[in-house]
Amino acid sequence: MNIFKRIFVFFDKLEDRIRGRLSHRPLVYAFIGSISVVLIWRGIWEIADNMLMPGWLSLVIGLIIAGMTGLFVSLFIGDKIILSGINHEKRVDEKTEEEIKNEELVLTEIKEDLDEIKKNLLNK
Repeated sequence: MNIFKRIFVFFDKLEDRIRGRLSHRPLVYAFIGSISVVLIWRGIWEIADNMLMPGWLSLVIGLIIAGMTGLFVSLFIGDKIILSGINHEKRVDEKTEEEIKNEELVLTEIKEDLDEIKKNLLNK
């Protein structure tokens, strides 16, 4: 196995372990994630300043990269909002408590049905 693959596998396993532990502590996870995002942006900002890049050029380059990779819409609008608009559904903040409870009941029934189907398939 070459050195690059070993390094990749090591960091992949390390990331899995860290993510697994942090997923049980969402506030700590969010705090650490927010620190990393701020430090990344600070680094990018410093690099752009050192290159004497004007603000408008940073904006144009950022929009082009985000647009070409599909991240612009995903980050600033989100998949759920797009899908709810396509399906003509209300946003979660527009739904009444009763509508949310009804959806939860339907999802619970679907899960029970899937569990029963799975059980039947495994018994055959």
